[in-house]
Amino acid sequence: MDHLISLLPKLAQASWETLFLVVLSLFFGGIGGFIVGLGLYTTRPGNILSNKWVFNVLNVIVNVFRPIPFIIFLAAAQPLARLVVGTGIGNPAFIFIISLAATFGISRIVEQNLLTVSPGVIEASRAAGASRVRTIFRIIVPEALGPLILGYTFIFVVLVDMSAVAGFVGGGGLGAFAIQWGFRQFEPIVTWAAVLIIILLVQAVQFFGNWLARRVLRR
Repeated sequence: MDHLISLLPKLAQASWETLFLVVLSLFFGGIGGFIVGLGLYTTRPGNILSNKWVFNVLNVIVNVFRPIPFIIFLAAAQPLARLVVGTGIGNPAFIFIISLAATFGISRIVEQNLLTVSPGVIEASRAAGASRVRTIFRIIVPEALGPLILGYTFIFVVLVDMSAVAGFVGGGGLGAFAIQWGFRQFEPIVTWAAVLIIILLVQAVQFFGNWLARRVLRR
């Protein structure tokens, strides 16, 4: 029991590292995914900024990288991480790699949610004299905001899973804690303590995301 109590500071540090890694990855990946997803939506043939060449290039890039299992993507992207952040291991590298992987997944979620906006709303905006850019950011994005919030909430859960995988290959956080102090030390209680914190974290974010989406949808 004393041994387990002595691990509490490490558990708290691992929890903070997981939250830090996931929030930063969601921030950078969320921005990248939104830009790519918006590009996919707007340049889709027949859409507001229709451009089949741009759409096809973005579509191919996303289709190539999105299906790659994260553990393989993690290894494959390490040389790029070394080039960009100066190291292929550790939390800075994993934040970069997870953000990159998240960009491709989020882009599809953004595209699909924007496609739910009624074409009639867009046509009405254009008929009223609104520019394409104004229509995109004042009409289309706000109309899809509720589903987008739910989509980003789902991605948060996915990134928690990615952070645990990163912990297996040298990253920090709850994944590394569970492996080092639970699995390798044959301490299932330690492993389950990390699992419990992950469950509580995911439930808290899911609750907040659902609440925020409901508020947006009722406005």
